Amino acid sequence: MSKRKDGQRQQDRAAARELVGTVLGSVRYAEDGPPAEDALEAGASMLAAAPAGPEAVGAALLAAAEDAVRRCWQGGWQPADLERIVRRETGGGPRTAVVVDAMAVESQRAGRAAERARGPRWADQLRDLGAEIWWSSETAYLEDLTRRRRSSRFETTYDVLAALRVLARLPRITPLPTAQPVRGGGTSTQPRLLGRIRGLLAKAEATDYPEEAEALSAKAQELMARHSIDEALLDHHAGADAGSGSGRTAAPAAIRIGIEGPYEQAKALLLDAVAAANRCQAVWSGDVGFSTLIGFKADLEAAELLYTSLLLQATTAMHRAGDAHHSHGRSRRTRDFRQTFLVAYADRIRTRLTTATKEATTEAATSTPDLLPVLAAREVAVAQTAGELFPETAAVRMRGVRDAAGWEQGRAAADRARLGRRGEA
Repeated sequence: MSKRKDGQRQQDRAAARELVGTVLGSVRYAEDGPPAEDALEAGASMLAAAPAGPEAVGAALLAAAEDAVRRCWQGGWQPADLERIVRRETGGGPRTAVVVDAMAVESQRAGRAAERARGPRWADQLRDLGAEIWWSSETAYLEDLTRRRRSSRFETTYDVLAALRVLARLPRITPLPTAQPVRGGGTSTQPRLLGRIRGLLAKAEATDYPEEAEALSAKAQELMARHSIDEALLDHHAGADAGSGSGRTAAPAAIRIGIEGPYEQAKALLLDAVAAANRCQAVWSGDVGFSTLIGFKADLEAAELLYTSLLLQATTAMHRAGDAHHSHGRSRRTRDFRQTFLVAYADRIRTRLTTATKEATTEAATSTPDLLPVLAAREVAVAQTAGELFPETAAVRMRGVRDAAGWEQGRAAADRARLGRRGEA
């Protein structure tokens, strides 16, 4: 009797896998609009009423989702990128949650070795997304998801299919170079240092007192600059020992930073300004909603932290400026005003950051004669890596930059932004 039940269960699972494969094929290749909706409805109806039963269908859908996510990893995507594009394509909500569930399954199946190979940033992204196994078993996934959403089995199946359709139609993107460990490098103080920098910037953004914010930002900027220069010099001086196996080996890496709408072009321009000042290169991929930063590890960390802080300051100042105009009966809360405001902000920030970087480098070079050649060599390495990753790039022509008030107030806000240099308002 037990063998008969096991045999029937295996037959049901095989039938469910075949049916799910057939449905996914019709869903994937259906044209956008009504044809896609018809395919999703027909597929959801077939699966919801499948003779194999909800347990076999749920297991087959979960396996298909896991396989779809693995194919996305092979296509160059990373967890945060995948969540972002699915959220943008589907409007977020339950379909994005299905993809996060699939990431959790794939991560568990891949194991510790794959987690170590993918690096800490990958694990951090999964943790930030809340990718974890919450359902009771793979065969119960569809039913548990239906109860969790308080919806019908048809509606749940429809959303799962819609999420898988998005994953199946994603293009391949430029894969990031695998982060290589630095031999003999990296200290136990680095995580504490980055935590301290993040804490200082968070306090600077939260305080209502300009003097306190400036002091906190100044300390954060000082720590970032010192860490970047120290890393460059340490790699250079230890390079001679690399041949003996005792030295550090450093090479440019790459990270992706999401550019959320609205005003993506202006935000990408701000990130480019911050990246350039931190000896990184930024390549914006507007179709998939992120910019890729290429640079050395310490510089990438500094650029990401500073961009996040400046974007928050810029957004706050933009809304404050719009509210001020609205209160005087001259409403400038239009797309043109905000787009121009952010572009002007980025333009002025670029000038300030570039000047600040030159001053800091000149000061450090007076006591370290070999610093400038070291930095020049790293700049060449970054450019070469960027060229290998993105052999074909094009300049982006900005649109909507035609509001004089937005330009003036954006530059004024950039002048007031706390970059962390002592003596600046």
